[in-house]
Amino acid sequence: MYEPIRTKSVHTMTAFARDTHGAHGPRRSREQELDIRLAGHLTALLTVTDELRALDPSAGLDDAARLLAARVERLRGGHAPLRAVPTAADGGPSRVHALHQRAHMLAGQALVVAGTRGDAAGAALAEERLRAHAAALGITDEA
Repeated sequence: MYEPIRTKSVHTMTAFARDTHGAHGPRRSREQELDIRLAGHLTALLTVTDELRALDPSAGLDDAARLLAARVERLRGGHAPLRAVPTAADGGPSRVHALHQRAHMLAGQALVVAGTRGDAAGAALAEERLRAHAAALGITDEA
């Protein structure tokens, strides 16, 4: 009544791929995922820092950019982070304030991931940037 199947089952190949590489490719360890996430937050923070450096140059921001770039490079296995050219947008006080708010948020996210990862150097860098942007925003530690 039925003719036997003469080709390999697609389900067999799917099961094989899932067993060897996970559902969507090779799996990464939790530490690798945290490295990728931390590098992403620090790269975004570096981009905002570069924007701030273009609008309101300072030696502190130059040092911060250098430290952020070096940390991202270490996390990425020696590959330097991609750096965007700052935009030529209006650099009024509201733009600078908005960039400090964004940088403050990104530094906080980086601090959480660095703490989860157990990366003391990354956490110290993120905390330093968090404090610097909080100070620029007028946020104090006093409750």
